[in-house]
Formats: sequence, C-alpha cells, structure tokens
Amino acid sequence: MKKLAFFFLMLIGYTGMAQTSDALKAHYEAFYNEMRLQGDVNGIINALTHLNIVAPSKQRRDTLAYVYMNSNQHMQALNTIGIEKNDSDSDLAVQVKAVSLKSLNQPKRAAEQFQVLYDRNPDPFVAYELADLKILIGDTEGAEKDIAYGIANSTLNMKHAFYERQQPYEVPLKAAFYHLQGLVIFNKDKTKIDEAIGFMDKALELDSNFNLASLSKQALEKRKTEGESEN
Repeated sequence: MKKLAFFFLMLIGYTGMAQTSDALKAHYEAFYNEMRLQGDVNGIINALTHLNIVAPSKQRRDTLAYVYMNSNQHMQALNTIGIEKNDSDSDLAVQVKAVSLKSLNQPKRAAEQFQVLYDRNPDPFVAYELADLKILIGDTEGAEKDIAYGIANSTLNMKHAFYERQQPYEVPLKAAFYHLQGLVIFNKDKTKIDEAIGFMDKALELDSNFNLASLSKQALEKRKTEGESEN
C-alpha cells in the first residue's frame, strides 16, 4: 500500500513538472514571437535561451547562434554552437561558424567552414570569401581556383561590400575577384607588376569608384617606379 501511494505521488509530481514545462515553453514561444514582431534582438536572444533550456533543440540553438552573429556578438555565437567542423552541422550553423571565426580574426578556421559551405553548394559569394581567406593564410593555389570559379560564375548584378572607407560601398563581385587576382599574381611573382596592375585596371573598368582596387594599383605603380629607379 505504501509503495502504491509513493508511486501515485511520484506520478503526480512528474505530471506537474510536465505541465509546468509545457506552460513555460508556450510562454517563451509567445514571448519569442512578440520580440520578433518588435524587432527586439535582446528579447529574441532571451526567449531563445530560455526555450533551449526548457525544450532543447538543434534548430533553436542554431537560430540563437545566428541571432548572436547578426548582432556582431561573434564570441557568444561560437560559444553557443562551438568552432569544430562537423559534418552533421546545418548550413546555418556552418555559416555562423565561418562568419564569426572570420570576424574574430581566425582565417584558417574560418576558411575550413567556408569550404564546407562551398562544397555543399558552390556559390560565387562563398568563393570570394574563400579566396580572400586563402590569400591571407598563404594558400595561393587554392585561392586561384576559387578566383577562377568566381570570375566565371559571377554576374554584374552581384555586388560585394567593402568597409575600408568610413562610408561602406559596393562594387560588382566580378571586380572584387579581379582585384584578388591581381594580388595573387603579385604575391606569386613580384616581377609581374604590370600583369597585376592590368587586373586592377579590369576591376576599375567595372567600377571606377572601387577604392580598394585604386589603392592597390597606386601601391603597385609606386613599387614599379621604385624598382625602375634602382636599376
């Protein structure tokens, strides 16, 4: 009889906990939806964090990490989903890892994640990120392959943003690839300055306001002038 009474009490306890959990889940789901309507990022993060405690799910965790990334809280994003390369990661999780690692100045690890994205779905925008990162880490051969793909597959309506000036600006993605090609050529062989300048000119032909290409061209021309004066 005592065992039966104990079992009954335990059953009531478990039922009450389940009802409480369901009520909390419903509450934070409603809270999450309201915060989305209001555009309250901190509220969205709060709601998703509580939902991941009450009713954990991989999808919610990835979404939380994405919200952190979009609000430039990259360390929090990576603390949420980790930095390891996992085949089971969703595309969203890989994107978060790639962007956040790049933002935290981890080019090698970022390149690994962008490579996963590219292998899953080849795309000129991802190819540009890969090429840019591979130049940074010294993988010239890999960068050249990504640049070749990008030049062949980018269209003039595709744009890439740059932020080296106080006012951000956009240029055709193909122009951005031409700029990278010029950098690669010069990095591989310092005597091929004219060829590198030629690719800067190609970039500027597509957009004369491409500030970074203009600065790179000026630096190359100065290097060429200094070299000629030494001879």
